[in-house]
Amino acid sequence: MKKRKVNNLLALAVLSYLTQRPMHPYELSRSLRDHGDDRSIRFTHASLYMVVGQLARAGFVVEHETSREGGRPERTVYALTDAGREELHDWMRDLVGEPNHEYPQFVAALSLIAALPPQEVLGLLDHRLARLAEQRAEIRDLVDRTVASGVHPLFLVEEEYRLALLDAEAGFVRDFVARITDPEAGWGPMWATFHGRSTHQDERQEP
Repeated sequence: MKKRKVNNLLALAVLSYLTQRPMHPYELSRSLRDHGDDRSIRFTHASLYMVVGQLARAGFVVEHETSREGGRPERTVYALTDAGREELHDWMRDLVGEPNHEYPQFVAALSLIAALPPQEVLGLLDHRLARLAEQRAEIRDLVDRTVASGVHPLFLVEEEYRLALLDAEAGFVRDFVARITDPEAGWGPMWATFHGRSTHQDERQEP
């Protein structure tokens, strides 16, 4: 991945929205939330103002005008520069075309999973599968309702990606459970010995 002057996905979203028209940070914040982008990019009002300032210093956005309504503080409207548009397109090409190594919390937990006894892990995995199913149902309902309201599925493609990730994770968890509990070659008995327990204690009891 290329090193960037402003390496924050919130900055990428700001650049993208400013292709529509000049906006002030409050309007950007409202637009991000109205379009559900806060589900993909975490931000606060303060962090948004900070990122806009960073983009201005980098030359990617510029002050377009300043206005005041009634007794409210002045609001500065920002516009995208040619350099900002070029940065947006280059950054998007990078993110779409190049896989990036990430550090998900579940992967970290899996790398240390032997710290817990297998029977406890099996219970936790059952709980995780239930939560994954709940999350999948919530996202599926969100997508279906939004499409039914007239929004093109293109603008919900990130939710479809989330569904695919949830399906892949659920499949992995079920396979992991099977590897632990397999009656002939399961990892449970060997794993249980790490915790000083007899094998029959940590084998999953099937009804």
